[in-house]
Amino acid sequence: MSEAVELHQPDPNWAAEFTATRDLILPCFVVPPVLVEHMGSTAVPGLVAKPIIDIIVLVDSLEAARPSIPALEALGFIHRADYSDTTKILLMKRRAEDQSRSHHLHVHEHEAEVRRHLVFRDCLRADNALRDAYADLKLDLADRFRDDRMAYSRHKTAFVDAVVRAAGGSDRRVPWNP
Repeated sequence: MSEAVELHQPDPNWAAEFTATRDLILPCFVVPPVLVEHMGSTAVPGLVAKPIIDIIVLVDSLEAARPSIPALEALGFIHRADYSDTTKILLMKRRAEDQSRSHHLHVHEHEAEVRRHLVFRDCLRADNALRDAYADLKLDLADRFRDDRMAYSRHKTAFVDAVVRAAGGSDRRVPWNP
């Protein structure tokens, strides 16, 4: 299903939605996660975003996390077993009213990969000029690639990687995350 790239103005309710979702998913994990954090643009106050709550979960082992998938599916998450990046488990949730994506759940076992996502988030939270530069890039890309979500995401990669590197973060484990 192809979805248009539609950016929304920042919504202060995104943080509360993350917290509520975190509290729902935590009991689903057979082995408790090491870390559960809000990431992505909805985690950065003042940043335009696709209205999708991205949640990153660090686990000791993907294999130990797999038995949690049925409980997460019972909450309405869809496991993307066909996802090309085998270094994580990806689940998504859709809104009942229009089937648009509402949540992405990224389950990782590699701490460095989780940290690089959080480094980027924290850099944007700490520097309004950087946040605004990223917003400008996102708005331009959303205009240019409105009907090509993959191109929109791919064209943000150089900006994200440069910010993470400048902050001392690690390189991506997977060159680009489709």
